[in-house]
Amino acid sequence: MKPFLIIRTGSTFSDYAVLNDDFTDWTARAMGLGPHEWTICDVRAGDSLPEPDSFAGCVLTGSHDMVTEQAQWMLDTAAWLRGILGRLPVLGICFGHQLMAEAFGGKAGFHPDGPEIGSVDVTLNSAAKGDPLFSLLPQTFSAHVTHSQSALVLPPDGVLLASSEHEAHQAFRIGEKAWGVQFHPEFDAGASRYYVRMQEDLLVKQGLDVEAVYDDVRETPDSASVLHHFMAFCRA
Repeated sequence: MKPFLIIRTGSTFSDYAVLNDDFTDWTARAMGLGPHEWTICDVRAGDSLPEPDSFAGCVLTGSHDMVTEQAQWMLDTAAWLRGILGRLPVLGICFGHQLMAEAFGGKAGFHPDGPEIGSVDVTLNSAAKGDPLFSLLPQTFSAHVTHSQSALVLPPDGVLLASSEHEAHQAFRIGEKAWGVQFHPEFDAGASRYYVRMQEDLLVKQGLDVEAVYDDVRETPDSASVLHHFMAFCRA
């Protein structure tokens, strides 16, 4: 059975990772993968992207970097994504979602209304009814978010699947095998609360009630199931 490729585009805060692992581990656990069923390609550290045919599917993690920085590793990863479209199932998370939008002709940048953080309600649109992943979700579900940049413009061939009050583009699909999600299906409530605390100053500057955002964080099993559904789609 082919393993899964998890492309590391960044890491969580180092002190949090010491006790709670990192984005890659959270992703593999949410997918239900055992230790020998996945491998990491750390593009930020300079790892070369592999040939896609050796893998069942690929997930791009989130990152504390910004897609607009246009670092060489970002450009190289975007080119690799264009080359594997239709060959390997791909799911981009947060930064990965924004990078996918850029790779296929959309545009990422700072959201004009500021950051979105905490737990939010995400609502499916009509296109989600026929989608292999999102048709399995309820019409409205809770999801963890933490981002200042967004996929401001979807690719010309992008199919919008879900939105939130703040974020018009919470999920999209390109072709039949590539998805981007702005929310974090790999986060649990503990991680989301930690991110709220680590960004208190930013939230205050945006006029947000930090304690209200913190208290509203909840578990998000429906959004977490996206990773499991992606794994099942790749294995089918």
